[in-house]
Amino acid sequence: MTAVTTPNVETVRALFAKYSNWGRWGADDQVGTLNHVTPDLVIRAASSIKSGKRFSLALPFDANGPQRGGMGRFNPMHLMFRDGNDIATGTIVDDFYGGNDRYCRGTDDLIIMPLQSGTQWDALAHIMFDGKMYNGYSPTDVTSKGATRNDIAQAADRIAGRGVLLDVARAKGVDALEPGYAITADDLEACASSQGVEVGTGDFVLVRTGQLQARRGNWGDYAGGHAPGLGLASVPWVADHQIAGLATDTWGMEVLPNETPDVFQPLHCIMLVGMGLYIGEIFDLETLADDCAEDKQYDFFFCAPPLPFSRAVGSPVNPMAIK
Repeated sequence: MTAVTTPNVETVRALFAKYSNWGRWGADDQVGTLNHVTPDLVIRAASSIKSGKRFSLALPFDANGPQRGGMGRFNPMHLMFRDGNDIATGTIVDDFYGGNDRYCRGTDDLIIMPLQSGTQWDALAHIMFDGKMYNGYSPTDVTSKGATRNDIAQAADRIAGRGVLLDVARAKGVDALEPGYAITADDLEACASSQGVEVGTGDFVLVRTGQLQARRGNWGDYAGGHAPGLGLASVPWVADHQIAGLATDTWGMEVLPNETPDVFQPLHCIMLVGMGLYIGEIFDLETLADDCAEDKQYDFFFCAPPLPFSRAVGSPVNPMAIK
């Protein structure tokens, strides 16, 4: 009988080495797998638009979000610094308009939030493994002023193309995958086959586990707790399909608890650091999934540019799927 070996850091290092894209697009590359998205593929992606239906895949950015303070992340705080009461009482006139215009008035607000507290992209500078980030850059390239390499602004004009939804939960006949379920390459391939869709080079793949809908309104330990997600066995499928980006409806994209007791978030190490693969998290895929199940069209034009915060290691986003 063959002994079962628990994956560990050496497993992660082996997969990292096998599927690394360091140097593939040059020593100065800072966009990783987004290089797969060529202008021809973007033009071709537009042919997925058939009905003009539009879907936002973002959770609302507000105090009711899923964060519970773990890793210092909290839900967005929305504040007004010019509101209707200022207008009604006239206090705003001297403060903002210099006592001149008595007719036109406005309101203003601000947001205080970690950039990765809601629907978001990880930048390639977000994770280090064995002392390096994507393409071999040093962790010292992320300074107290932010990332001087691999920051999220590198992707500001890159995340648009063909999107594909893989509704793994529905393909398995469940509302949501069980926490701790590790999605395999076979799961992804079987899901695509059941939906009649092919995943190709440069695609943005959205994987639905159903967890976000199951926890919506009562988040519990959604942020950082046990969750379904991609497992180590999914890595060859992701690499071989040469996708541009991967997003899920979970807090951390990969299965929790992790399969490697000695490495936290091993797929982030392999995919984000090694492949240079853009990872999206906390995507709300429910309305899109219902529509795809109804019309049987699981591909669409996908547009989800990050906000170009200079030197940031992540960004909130309002992803759009257009069918």
